Amino acid sequence: MMFKQQLAEYARLIEAALDKFLPDSSMPQKRVVDAARYSLLGGGKRLRPALLLEFYQLCGGRADEALPFACALEMIHTYSLIHDDLPCMDDDDLRRGRATCHKAFDEWTAVLAGDALLNRAYEVMADAAIDFPRPQDAVRAMNHIAHCAGLYGMVGGQTMDLQMEAGRLGADNLEQMVSLKTGALLSAACVGGCLLAGASQEQCQAAEQYARSFGLAFQIRDDVLDAEGSEQELGKTIGSDEKDGKTTYLTVCGPEECRRRIDALTQEALQAVQSFPDSAFLCELAWWLADRTS
Repeated sequence: MMFKQQLAEYARLIEAALDKFLPDSSMPQKRVVDAARYSLLGGGKRLRPALLLEFYQLCGGRADEALPFACALEMIHTYSLIHDDLPCMDDDDLRRGRATCHKAFDEWTAVLAGDALLNRAYEVMADAAIDFPRPQDAVRAMNHIAHCAGLYGMVGGQTMDLQMEAGRLGADNLEQMVSLKTGALLSAACVGGCLLAGASQEQCQAAEQYARSFGLAFQIRDDVLDAEGSEQELGKTIGSDEKDGKTTYLTVCGPEECRRRIDALTQEALQAVQSFPDSAFLCELAWWLADRTS
C-alpha cells in the first residue's frame, strides 16, 4: 500500500473510532459536548495516532488492539490545541480552516471542552487496559503518554513557550522548549506504540530518537510556514509568531539554516528506524512532513 493510502486508512479508522468514543449531544452538558466534538472531529492529519498504530504493528501488534490508545492520544492533542488557542495563551482565531473553539463557542466552554477531552482520554485508555491482552504493557504505555502530556512534556513546553514570549527565557532554551511542546506527544505516539506491544528496550530507544528528530524537524518547518506559508493551505492565521515577537527557529537561524536543519534531522529520523522490519511508511512520512505546505 502506498504511503498516502496507508495514512488515509489510518485516518479513516481513527475518525470512525473517535466518533464512537465521544458521547452524543443529548446529555445535559450538550454545549461542552458539542464543543469537544467540534474540535476533535474537525479534521487534521491524525499524525500522532497514526504513528502509535504504526509502531504498534511494527512491534508485532494488530491495529485494532491499539485503537483506543491512539484515539486517546488524539483527544489529548486536541485538548492542547483548544487551550493553546485561548486568548490567555496564543490567542488564535483560526484552526484547521475554521473558527477556534473559543470563537465558535466561548472561552468557558472551550476550557471545559479541553478538560473533558483530557479526562475522557484517560478513561478510554483505562477501559481498554482492563481487557488488553497484556495489561502491564497497557499500563506502561499509559504512564508514558501521561508523562509526555504533563509537566515534564507538553505542558512544560507550553510553559516555556509563554515564558520565552514574555522575555523570561532566552533563545538558548528554544530546542528544549520545542522538544517538550511538540516532541513529547510524538514520543507518546512512537514510544507508546512500542511499549503497548511489549517491545524491546532497543526498539523503544529507536522510536524515541525518531520522535525527537522528527519532532524538531516538524516544528522548524512549522516556524517557516508561519512566515512563508499560505493561510488558505494551512487553515490557520499566518504571521502570528512575528506579530507576537516570538523566538522561533526562523528568527534565530534564518531560512537557509532552517532548511539545512530540517534535512539533517529528517536523515537522523530515517536512520533511527532502520532496525525495524519495514520502515518505509515512517521514512516517507518524515520526508513528506519536511516538505509540507499545510
